[in-house]
Amino acid sequence: MEVSLLAHTQLSETFRKKIKQELDQLKELNSNPTDGQVIALSAIRNCYSSTYPSEIFIKENKKYFSRKASDGERGSDAERLFRQIVHSGHLSTMEHLNFTFSIHDVSRALLAQLTRHRVGFSFSVESQRYTRLGSKDKSGGFNYVIPPSIEKAGADAVSIFESTMRVLQDNYDALREKGVPPEDSRSVLPNAAVTNIVMTANLRALLDFYEKRRHGHGAQWEIADMAEELRRCVIEVEPWTNQFFASEDKQ
Repeated sequence: MEVSLLAHTQLSETFRKKIKQELDQLKELNSNPTDGQVIALSAIRNCYSSTYPSEIFIKENKKYFSRKASDGERGSDAERLFRQIVHSGHLSTMEHLNFTFSIHDVSRALLAQLTRHRVGFSFSVESQRYTRLGSKDKSGGFNYVIPPSIEKAGADAVSIFESTMRVLQDNYDALREKGVPPEDSRSVLPNAAVTNIVMTANLRALLDFYEKRRHGHGAQWEIADMAEELRRCVIEVEPWTNQFFASEDKQ
């Protein structure tokens, strides 16, 4: 499995130019809010202010980003505000931050689990109908994921699994040779067959997904591993969000 971030919510160039003076002043104060924090502040404060959303950061940036958190916790008072909002359940304000991921070499079994999460998610999935997976095709045949439990069971278990994959590949090839189109030949392919996904999700949806699918909460190993990779990608560009991803050591 490999998960990488393709894109994430950023300020428009027009808005960035509009708030350049405020951003420069904050930088001089050793404060450098991320684009996501600017948007989160604008969305949150818009719910409690008559100020235009495009003016909120200009008027309130120093109040929140140049002061230490008034709750005694780490970070700026903006982070205190974000904590307050998340803990109060006002998470609609976090839906304005979106992240687009490249996810590849995951099983169709994971795909079936992943697409049960629909609110706040968008998926574009490699098609077994249009991707030709024969041994003589450009793909060289279908790849597959071996569950760790099978590897842990020993060489004999792995041999059984891999021989099954070879039989299924042979049968797929045989059906294709008999003129059966790929869209119907794919019916013999297993849950273990890999696929590639482009997925977009907002921050609220990702936090909910992580809470349900992280390690230690009964999720299957592959989707639990993916949950960790998604978290890693998000916090690389928006480090302040890490505190909102539930973790085993916080339980």
